Amino acid sequence: MKNTIIDINESTVKTYVESLRPEDPEIREQVDIGYSYDGKVVILFEIRPDWDDSTKKKHIEFAKIRHYKSRKEWSLYWMRASGKWELYEPFPKSSHLDKIIDIIKDDAHGCFFG
Repeated sequence: MKNTIIDINESTVKTYVESLRPEDPEIREQVDIGYSYDGKVVILFEIRPDWDDSTKKKHIEFAKIRHYKSRKEWSLYWMRASGKWELYEPFPKSSHLDKIIDIIKDDAHGCFFG
């Protein structure tokens, strides 16, 4: 039996992303949600066909969550129209990833889902 380590943080993010994804495969071809995770930074992005070449897919990033191990906290960032990440000031930090995910879900200021 192969030993595998389950990263609880990635599992939390994956569960959230799966809840956002459309169920219909045809809709997923037009708009889908994905994420990347390297152990300390999570990037959430929308997946859409390129407007110029529909055979290519674009990843449009909308949220970044970074873990600071030394401070034992997660920081939440949103993508500005300028293409730069900015700390999400209404609720920028938490010691719990679940709370950060809840802030993205609520999107009270329309920074993540417009």
